[in-house]
Amino acid sequence: MSTLLEDGYRTAARLTREHGTTYYWGALLLPPPQRRDVHAVYALCRLADDIVDEPDKTPHPSVPAHGTPTERLDAFRAWFFAALARGTSDEPVMASVIDSLRRRGTDPECFERFFNAMALDLTHSTWPTWPALRDGYMEGSAAVIGEMMLPVLEPTSDAARDHARSLGLAFQLTNFLRDVDEDLSRGRVYLPQDELARHGADPHLRQVTPQWRTFMAEQVARNRTLYAHAADGLPYLPEASRRCVGTALTLYQRILDRIEAADYDVFNGRIRVPAHEKLALFGRQAAVGALRPSRWTGVRGRVDRHQQP
Repeated sequence: MSTLLEDGYRTAARLTREHGTTYYWGALLLPPPQRRDVHAVYALCRLADDIVDEPDKTPHPSVPAHGTPTERLDAFRAWFFAALARGTSDEPVMASVIDSLRRRGTDPECFERFFNAMALDLTHSTWPTWPALRDGYMEGSAAVIGEMMLPVLEPTSDAARDHARSLGLAFQLTNFLRDVDEDLSRGRVYLPQDELARHGADPHLRQVTPQWRTFMAEQVARNRTLYAHAADGLPYLPEASRRCVGTALTLYQRILDRIEAADYDVFNGRIRVPAHEKLALFGRQAAVGALRPSRWTGVRGRVDRHQQP
């Protein structure tokens, strides 16, 4: 591997460790080649997301630094697709991304959907319904991430695709529920407006009211249904990939547990899974090796698997 690629993959790993700790811990259970590819996909998505969410932050050298967020995102998108067409880049992180995508045969159309969703963040601050949020935004910001990761995870059946998409949706919905306060500070609400209205819940109050509790309980139930469908896809993954995804799935569901334990108070500090819990789970999986897929469902309580997510 060239020095350029080594530098790029090293930086991608650092970005994943700093910003996507659950992905990072899960990826540690993969062989090094797959682990590097997870880091590369995450790094590309992280850099694009930072243009949208933190426009005043000093950008990584691989990200355009001048212009409006829209101009910078457009420039980054054009740069990515130009590098993908050439099959190389002289910037380390982008070089590692292109190397990974070409080796894995990842469909470039996935990234069209991804960048389209990032652009929507610059023009949309609310979403009227769950189908509008899921199909209009999360399709490109979450479901497609599952599709991007599939070539890295090396599934044994094409049937894994739908479950991977559900996992991407589940992860992002958990983020939305956890990060309500942070998103409000950015002028965004990633919650279905019609369901808020039906419950009489108002996140702008930043208060845990009875209406807020019933609204959030409904969202958590929806989220658990998505995780249940995602877990059904674990048998389609080889051993290492199954442990990787199962670990990430379990850790993310623990965020939901903590949201419930906090009485749905997501307004006073970010809810996190402590590092010692992540380390303990990782240690068990690293020591035990392959587990039966049923061990990884992580779904407690009654879940209707036929419920439409």
